[in-house]
Formats: sequence, structure tokens, C-alpha cells
Amino acid sequence: MQKAKKNIVLTGFMGTGKTTVGKLLAAELGYEFIDTDKLIEVRCGRSIPEIFRESGESAFRSMEADIVRELAEREGLVIATGGRLMLEPANAAALSRKGLVFCLVATPDVIVSRLKKNHQSRPLLNVPDHGERIVELLQQRAEGYACFHQVMTNDKNPKEITKELFDLIQAD
Repeated sequence: MQKAKKNIVLTGFMGTGKTTVGKLLAAELGYEFIDTDKLIEVRCGRSIPEIFRESGESAFRSMEADIVRELAEREGLVIATGGRLMLEPANAAALSRKGLVFCLVATPDVIVSRLKKNHQSRPLLNVPDHGERIVELLQQRAEGYACFHQVMTNDKNPKEITKELFDLIQAD
């Protein structure tokens, strides 16, 4: 009998490397990579900013929950979640059942630097002072993110982060 392939769930704030590292990790493990935000965009035929603008955040969160229920039944996935997805207890419980969850973290300054080029595609950063908003959101989410194994991404390239995660998964 073949051993089940636990999913690997990457959560954390925007700009911490979930998608970039997730793709590398999936290739390393021979798993399928899924970015929940991209999956929602493909299925809706609209970008996340369009969904927020046209349908509202609550509709988007409902779409996330639908995706979570679907992915929670599968195995052999590396899942990069939206930054707030795993802060919803039902989502966290569902994805944790068949998965190992890692929270990628970075300091506010590093996040601001990483998001400089594409902050306009981030509905929650549609404010005059991105740095202040990032600090505010990180403070709001700190307790929720602390529930998961933290992996610091400051001063590391994606390959180094992938190796660290790979080693943690092998040790499990």
C-alpha cells in the first residue's frame, strides 16, 4: 500500500514568497502546485481586484472556502494560499487534516520592498501608505499566523527557503 502524500500548505502574508517557493517545492517533491488566488481567478474569469470591486470581499472569502473544501479532499499538492485564507478556522482545519502547514514570514520592510512593483494588484493595499497598511495587517494577523510553523524568508533566496521547507518535510 502506498503512503499518502500529505499536502504542503504555504500560508503567510502577501510578498513572503508563497507562490514562488511553492512552485519550486512542488517540483522538488513531484507534487502538483496550486495557488488558491490564481485558481479563483481562472474559475471566475476575473482578477482578484475585480472580484473585490464587483462582488466584495465577502464573496471572495466564500470562493476561498469553496476551493478549500475541494482541495482538502486531495493529496500530493503544494498549496499557496491567499494571505488571509488560513486565518479562517474552518479553512485551517480542513487543509490541516491532510497537510503540513508552514507560514512564510518576512519583516514589514522586506514585504514593502517585494510588493513595490505590484501593490496595485493587491486590493488590501489600495491605500496611500502601503507600509503603514502592511504593519497594521501584520499586527491583526499575528496571532493567527503564530498557529503555524514559521519560516523566515528575509535574506534568503527562493531556493534556500525551498531547501529549508524540504528538510522540514522530510523530518516530519
